Amino acid sequence: MGFPHSQRQELIQYLKGLRDQIILAFESLDPGFSFQRTLWDYHQEGGGEMAVIRGHQFEKGAVNWSGVGGASFPMDDGKGRFFATGISLITHMSNPHAPTVHMNLRFIETEGGHWFGGGYDLTPMGFPYPDDTTHFHHVAKQSLDPFGEELYPKFSQNAREYFYIPHRKKERGVGGLFFDHYNTGDFERDKQVWQNVGNTFLEAIIPIYRKRINQKYSTEEREKQLASRAHYVEYNLLYDRGTKFGFQSGGNPDAILCSMPPLVKW
Repeated sequence: MGFPHSQRQELIQYLKGLRDQIILAFESLDPGFSFQRTLWDYHQEGGGEMAVIRGHQFEKGAVNWSGVGGASFPMDDGKGRFFATGISLITHMSNPHAPTVHMNLRFIETEGGHWFGGGYDLTPMGFPYPDDTTHFHHVAKQSLDPFGEELYPKFSQNAREYFYIPHRKKERGVGGLFFDHYNTGDFERDKQVWQNVGNTFLEAIIPIYRKRINQKYSTEEREKQLASRAHYVEYNLLYDRGTKFGFQSGGNPDAILCSMPPLVKW
């Protein structure tokens, strides 16, 4: 297919709709607080919208959308126009027993082709619960099994490898799903895989948050949470492709760094 892709606008609308669903679900967990939205323009084509909440349950949460384009893809040696659209979210919870969650969906097209990417992963901040991990991975597996039982093992292994902190010699969290440069040649099927990952995200995380956000915790547990966040920061600044892409493409620094926790200790 040519550039721009014939379904570009449809994909953008899907992403924006999913972003709004997630915002409403998160706000329902934190009554009295809402996401504050800020529009930004990209220096070449397009822009995005940051949506950030600072509440009682969500010490900080961000659910961002962007759609940007330009003359040449910033992380590719080839020349030619590109367009990238996606949503990216992160949560940093007040309660140490409520894990951080990250989700990203993206669609990237260049004059040479297109691909899908994304996934979601769970990072307990010092307090991993096996039942939470089991639930999260069960939903992730169910999201992919209709498209082939080989996808979950592959995407789950991708997450284990991608969300690895080399200098700490450990995974960032308890895993989930990760895929990139996904293009099997069947656009409609690839789109359905991508959308099903997005559509199941709330099912994966909301039951965990309902169970954990009001759990009692001590000052010592809060200190452990803040220390655990340090590893999250290290990963995002040193290794995360999205962070690198954002800066290399000249994106909005505030939107790129929304993933940073509000408080952290080393």
